[in-house]
Amino acid sequence: MNPPANVVELCQALVRIPSVNPDGDPGTARTGEAECARFIAAFLERCGAEAFLDEVEPDRPNVIGRFPSLPRPGGGAKPRIVFGPHTDTVSVGGMSIEPFGGELRDGRVWGRGASDTKGPMASMLWALHEMRARIPALPVEVHFAGFMSEESAQLGSQHFARHHGSYALAVVGEPTELRTVFRHKGCLWADVVTHGVAAHGATPERGENAIVKMARLVHALDTDFRALLVEAGGVDEWLGASTINLGMIQGGARSNIVADRCALRVDLRTTPGLNRAGGALRLLADFIRRLDPGAEVLPLPETYPLDTDPENPFVQALVKCGAPLAGAPWFCDAAFLAAAGIPAIAIGPGSIAQAHTKDEFISAADLEAGAAFFVRFLESLEAGC
Repeated sequence: MNPPANVVELCQALVRIPSVNPDGDPGTARTGEAECARFIAAFLERCGAEAFLDEVEPDRPNVIGRFPSLPRPGGGAKPRIVFGPHTDTVSVGGMSIEPFGGELRDGRVWGRGASDTKGPMASMLWALHEMRARIPALPVEVHFAGFMSEESAQLGSQHFARHHGSYALAVVGEPTELRTVFRHKGCLWADVVTHGVAAHGATPERGENAIVKMARLVHALDTDFRALLVEAGGVDEWLGASTINLGMIQGGARSNIVADRCALRVDLRTTPGLNRAGGALRLLADFIRRLDPGAEVLPLPETYPLDTDPENPFVQALVKCGAPLAGAPWFCDAAFLAAAGIPAIAIGPGSIAQAHTKDEFISAADLEAGAAFFVRFLESLEAGC
């Protein structure tokens, strides 16, 4: 296969490589990021980078690229920046187009990952290709990291943060319409569990119904707790207030048995203000305990909000290159890098509205604009602006 001749062809090539996250129902047997990572490594090597695969789980590696860098005039270490899109995609189940077709039609590249996030990745990679001869002389070291497993558990970015040292900025690839997302919400999933006493459905007075207990909690979470989230965390100027969604409920074993257990799964999207005030889990647990001391709150792994300093000079360089600051209600790998002490933002061409859709696409014009933007950003570092 001939190497891609432009950013559009590169995006098409990436979409045609299945890299579906295997968690849940992937909708295909062609899962995992290894093939995509190998393709990216070969592309990076053609750009002059040292590239290697860093296995996180069996046959599911991150792909790392490190460009050569000339000594800094006067000596001393250069700051390091890393471009970090993710290589996995969500399920292809229910798609109305060929998920791995990468067709160019109506000025758009179609297929799973075109928007999230192989399009932004293609723009980053093509910019590195365009700048390959000039990167060594930049006043920064330039690295690339393609993260596995962003769509579930974010294992790739966490592994990278633990094993690859500090950076002055991580430029995480997401479809943000070329806005600099420096702040986004965190996420906590938790199971609220009420307990009762089973009894025959013909004599319910002999039991204690966990579903009835949960009904009281559902009403309180949907009213008083929503207000408490605003009171505790405030209203963020970029993100609004923290929110709760009552997503799933399950209780009882049979209709003729008084339910002795009921579980409600909640989804909280949290602001940095709520995190600073003690966090969502503590607030939720205290609230439930006051209403039902016998209930449990069982948390799943939590993703913390992103709150990168907008005055970071590299963030400001992005803004000066035409990418205004923005907030986002979703979360991404940037949060895990930031939690490990790496200043991080999310940026890329395309719209999040097209991510995960049954007919996912990105426009060729957006891909070209993205590549031009990342070239401009690197040139701005070269010029010292």
